[in-house]
Amino acid sequence: MLELPEVETVRRDLEREIAGKRVKSVEVLSTKPLAGITKKAFVERVEGAKVEGVSRAALLVTVRLDTGEVVVADLGSSGQLLRAQAKDPVDKATAVVVTFTQGGQLRFRDAKGSASLELVTGETLPEVHPELAELGLDPVDEPLSWTDFGHLLYQQNLRLKPFLVDPTIIVGIGDTYADEVLFAAGLRHDRETQSLSTQEIRRLYRSLVEILHDAVKYGGTTLDDDEFVNVHGQRGDFGEHLQVVGREKQACRRCRGVVAKTKYQGRVTYYCPSCQV
Repeated sequence: MLELPEVETVRRDLEREIAGKRVKSVEVLSTKPLAGITKKAFVERVEGAKVEGVSRAALLVTVRLDTGEVVVADLGSSGQLLRAQAKDPVDKATAVVVTFTQGGQLRFRDAKGSASLELVTGETLPEVHPELAELGLDPVDEPLSWTDFGHLLYQQNLRLKPFLVDPTIIVGIGDTYADEVLFAAGLRHDRETQSLSTQEIRRLYRSLVEILHDAVKYGGTTLDDDEFVNVHGQRGDFGEHLQVVGREKQACRRCRGVVAKTKYQGRVTYYCPSCQV
């Protein structure tokens, strides 16, 4: 699954690129990603509509139309929303092509079949996706004080990495950002949430906020084995700033120890045994 910085990068790109544009035509090349709607209905209800804005509900990208309906894109692990011109070649992974009256096209591409597109009314989004009500804090959209974060930590009886990657506690953090946050805070993945001192809580809170906002600033992270690109087809640059992920057996940039890679509770985990305590 893409993590929060990648989805937020796509949302911000789309807001700049397509907000205010009117849809001229819609071409559905593959119905596989369409969820709960037929090809005919999707085309008829999106064609002619104007994009009012682009939002995000957790890891869902929501495109609001002036008809009162919302196109919901779940990018999964391989979905892409790409700006293009009509003259650009269309590859076989492209499922939907939206052409605007001005400003080219937006193409929905999914090489691995993990993504989906829905069309709902704004009012029914919580009904169609009831899981949204069960999700926790969105650290990009919802400001949180370090004291409130500390209360959240102490309410749990978990180890730190399971705490960070639990979407009912914090939205959109997977293995990559959890490992980077813990490294920046100098904390091991298997520390208990209730064992942290006040100073350690402050460090973890600061690391969480800074890592996620920096990742968004740099356009997310594209690792060697994934397909994340922004709306312009560019890879995420935060990969160049990773401190432990993908650096097993290399020297730690903080203490010159050796970065380790292990499996913890079924998750690949990177950390420095020398300076994470």
